[in-house]
Amino acid sequence: MLIIFGILIILACVLLGFFVLIQNPKGGGLSGSLGGVGNQVIGVRQTTDVLEKGTWILAIVIALLCLTAPFFIGKSSKGPVSAPTAVERASAGQPVPQQAPPAQLPQAPAPAPKK
Repeated sequence: MLIIFGILIILACVLLGFFVLIQNPKGGGLSGSLGGVGNQVIGVRQTTDVLEKGTWILAIVIALLCLTAPFFIGKSSKGPVSAPTAVERASAGQPVPQQAPPAQLPQAPAPAPKK
């Protein structure tokens, strides 16, 4: 299920990026250079409305997919199980083992005094 959500989110993101790039709010974007035939048949204002609505719809779809995806993620973890920490053991009432003091490093012999 997680893979399906991931694919849908990536697809919606790519489409959203495409819609944002071809929008032409001031007349200098990519939609103006895609050929004048489409603008003559459909009209500039209608094309802009469709792109704007598509942008909003895709943004909402991405938000909804991202918010609902965690509900479908399984609760079982397949990763390594870590040992409980000392704080977790103490809060559960289990005895906390004492740590051994750090090992003493051997010291170098003191230099002989000069004569």
